[in-house]
Amino acid sequence: MYLKKALWAEGVAAAKASPESEAEQAPAATAVQELVNSLNRQRVYREVTLALKTGLRDARAEFSFLRVRGLRSLLKFLRSVAESDSTIQLFCQTQSLSELQVVPALFQHSLKEPEDESVENLDHIFGVEPLKITSPSTDAEVALALRVLEGCCLLHSESTALAHHHKAIPVLMNILSTRGVLEQGACLDALISIMLDSSANQMDFETCNGIEEVAELIRDKQGDENLRLKCGEFLLLLIGHVNGRERPPLAAIHEDVRRLLGEKSASLIWAASQFGSTLDPKERLTALHIQARRVLESLDLY
Repeated sequence: MYLKKALWAEGVAAAKASPESEAEQAPAATAVQELVNSLNRQRVYREVTLALKTGLRDARAEFSFLRVRGLRSLLKFLRSVAESDSTIQLFCQTQSLSELQVVPALFQHSLKEPEDESVENLDHIFGVEPLKITSPSTDAEVALALRVLEGCCLLHSESTALAHHHKAIPVLMNILSTRGVLEQGACLDALISIMLDSSANQMDFETCNGIEEVAELIRDKQGDENLRLKCGEFLLLLIGHVNGRERPPLAAIHEDVRRLLGEKSASLIWAASQFGSTLDPKERLTALHIQARRVLESLDLY
């Protein structure tokens, strides 16, 4: 969604630069500007809803290649929305409408558990209704869906509640334990986005023994190094967020990490998780990568 400035808005701006008396023009100019702003908000809202409807139409399709196209469109749309506070607000408004909600569509299609579609009888051949077959989600589709889920939860906090309604944590933990590196990396980012401000999702993560699963991945010295680094970043972000918590969920996360990764690595993670609160986003991201590398090195020493 890339919006061009309306031609009539440019005309209004040019009219304001005329040499007539500003005192005489002030009331009329104010009224016209308010009208222009109102029309512009309506136009942007139409663009937002159109982009959502177009992306969701494909994301709900029966064939994987169409769903991938829809997910790419939605991801591009979310990146465009994130550039402006006003468009973020409009996106949040659209998520109160069930037909425009993105998260349910993800769990009903791309992130849906595969079902047994074996044909038990041939009644559909002789009937009016054809047999409906949905192609399974590919690795690329699952990874894209997780990125879209991450974006929705970061832009719209209520999307975490929608994710919880669709049992997001068990679904994502299954992806983390059974899928490939591409999906696992996207899954870790999505887990952070749906857990940071959601106690319900944090409780589900604790129930699913999520820390044990992440610890198993980061301890695997034969595993993909980038995935292990991503696990380190995940632990740093999560522990930094829940640090000092004395009540569930995740109240015992420090003890769990110490038990699973050892005293030295656990202490390093705890200390490193306090980094960068005064840094700008780019410096904070760089610091996160550096600290995750140190965590990995501390594990590889043993």
